Amino acid sequence: MTNVVEVKVGFHCDECIKKILKAIKKIEGNKSSLVVCVNPFMHAYHHDIWHLGNPFQNPATLFFLQCSLIFIVSQCIDLCLKPLGQCSIVSQILGGVILGPSLLGHNKYLAESLFPAKGSTTIDTSATFGVMYFFFTAGVKMDPTTLLKTETKGVTIGLSVFLFTLTIPTTMSILMVKYVSMDMSLAKSLPFIATSQSITAYIVIAIFLRELQILNTDLGRLAISIAMFGDMHYVMGPLLLGLAIPEGPPLGTALMRKMETLTYGFFYPSYLAASGLHINIFKVDLKSLWIVCVIVVVAIVVKICAVMLTGYYHNVSMKDCFVMGLILNARGIAEIVVYNIWRARKLMTDQEFSLAVLSIIVVNAIITPLIKFLYDPSKQYYSITRCSMQHSKRESKLRIMVCIHKNESIPTMMSLLEASYASEESNIEVIALILVEILGRSRPLLVAHQPHETLNSTSPKSTQIHNAFRQYAYQQKGCAKVQSFTSISNFDTMHDDVCRIALDRSANILIMPFHKHWEIDGSVVIINRAIQNMNIKILERAPCSVGILIDKGMNMINSSLSSLLSSKPVYHVAVFFIGGADDTEALAYSSRMCRHKHVEVTIIRYIQFGSENSKERKHDSDLIDEYRCVNIGNSRFKIVEEVIRDGEEMLSSIRKMKNKYELVIVGREHPQTILVDGFQEWSECKELGVVGDMLASQDFETKASILVVQQQRMIKKSVKHNKGSSMPNERDQKVHDFPFHEIPRSGSWSV
Repeated sequence: MTNVVEVKVGFHCDECIKKILKAIKKIEGNKSSLVVCVNPFMHAYHHDIWHLGNPFQNPATLFFLQCSLIFIVSQCIDLCLKPLGQCSIVSQILGGVILGPSLLGHNKYLAESLFPAKGSTTIDTSATFGVMYFFFTAGVKMDPTTLLKTETKGVTIGLSVFLFTLTIPTTMSILMVKYVSMDMSLAKSLPFIATSQSITAYIVIAIFLRELQILNTDLGRLAISIAMFGDMHYVMGPLLLGLAIPEGPPLGTALMRKMETLTYGFFYPSYLAASGLHINIFKVDLKSLWIVCVIVVVAIVVKICAVMLTGYYHNVSMKDCFVMGLILNARGIAEIVVYNIWRARKLMTDQEFSLAVLSIIVVNAIITPLIKFLYDPSKQYYSITRCSMQHSKRESKLRIMVCIHKNESIPTMMSLLEASYASEESNIEVIALILVEILGRSRPLLVAHQPHETLNSTSPKSTQIHNAFRQYAYQQKGCAKVQSFTSISNFDTMHDDVCRIALDRSANILIMPFHKHWEIDGSVVIINRAIQNMNIKILERAPCSVGILIDKGMNMINSSLSSLLSSKPVYHVAVFFIGGADDTEALAYSSRMCRHKHVEVTIIRYIQFGSENSKERKHDSDLIDEYRCVNIGNSRFKIVEEVIRDGEEMLSSIRKMKNKYELVIVGREHPQTILVDGFQEWSECKELGVVGDMLASQDFETKASILVVQQQRMIKKSVKHNKGSSMPNERDQKVHDFPFHEIPRSGSWSV
């Protein structure tokens, strides 16, 4: 790259000449350097279009234009490459490549107008400043103590990967320099390029896994552990400064809230694009390209083989080892920073720098879709046995997993658990998962709490949730047991932790919070789209039945839990039965609730007029009769049948009962009939289904809690449980290995 020496000059010619001559002496003998004269006294408005000037002469205007171009081009490339399964780093670097001398910048007029020599200093300085912030925030998120807690498998694989990829490619590069004819500049740089292949940067792997949305999987957690031992960029000063700041709340979280958006939204992509601006493919010859390709391919193969050899020793499947090797071959900002440092110190020329950065683009472009094709984390949650409430025995233990994000959901959730009827004949196991959005950390955590553990007071919300479940278990007098977990992660990958615990604990039903929160007056005050997306993913992957609990504000005034335990005689529950597996699951759940002496259940069955001879109606009638026979003599279980002609009559019937019940249970999906077809196009929340969305809408004036149920989805017989990819015997924290009274102290963590 051309070195730029910026000289500030005034209006006096003698002084200007002296400064220029001094700069020339400073760079004498270096033909690639350039002197840029800048007048700091020049008023910016002299260059605007209103004064018939050239706005590109204004440094600020030029800088903002460059940033805008980089953002627009990178986003356009990202939109084109997303369907191909590419990660963002490819599009961000390519954005700089397109604007640089390789394409648009090859035109002399465009290059001098958009990216002149004096303009490049501004964007390069901004990018360098930004990467310092990036590594500082990366250091804040890292917890060095995890090195001491990493299991032997992660240590062994990490060290072997580092040693093999450092020695073999470097040795090969030295031999190639000795026996293969090449340019002198490439001969000087080739050992450095080979050495850089051993970098397995922690922050690069974390960002890569997050984009693939496998950060919370077993494979993702193991990759993070391995990257901790293969990391080489710890020598960077900003990273060390960040490591000096404690990660997590309160200080680390506060810093991330202030800095994360700017760092990852602007500084990080601008540095990648600025590096792409320096790539010039016209300075690359084919022989040099072939030599660098050989080194890169050998390094990739060596890294994969190192993972497979050590992984086989630790009983990791070969498929998982291969995918792990691909993940650890991901390249990113750490390697680019190293290449920029070497280029600035003349250890690399423009040709070698271009080849090295282009190798990052090509490697990431190949391994990203390959990983997505080979590794499907959802397969590890497939269940081949029926565990829904419909298929469970009447007196069997009920395992309910509940997920809570905010303490406002506690009263409604406690009411549902109380109504689920815990007794000596049919106990309840409650698996409580506290969902905490990761802030100030780069590594997700899944923590098992001891039953009598006291959480840290620095997080009063989590403490309140934890204490509420503990109080529930105490009130049940031995008929209910509670195990609490905390998932600290990004919401876009948190579904992996939820499904993982549900599978390990053999949950019958999983209760999730709704993404909207109502005030007492019925207005919606909080809409969390991240929770909505998580619920959709869980509905697709969950190994058990799923319920989405909607609290429309009633429990803000009067907790149903307290009313159940007090003198209030009845807690009214309604089930809207139209037909289908989901409505059947809702019916099975309500059949258990009516055994509670303070719970009254009303099954409201809607029958389509003229469908007397249909198979579906006969099947539903037989099912209703079974539950009617089971609850003979129970006056708290009632069945009401209404014959209706269309969806409007059903809606009118539902509106009449809007304030008669404290809880309404409805299935998510129903058979395609005239009763629900008319409402599908008006549905806003697809995860609730037609009827659930109608009940949860702001237009439907009711303060009853709503539970939308989806019965466990079974996989086809042709699909087998993928033991190879899920690593069922290789979990870094198997939550089902510990009885409720034997959760190890090492698994506890204070939020």
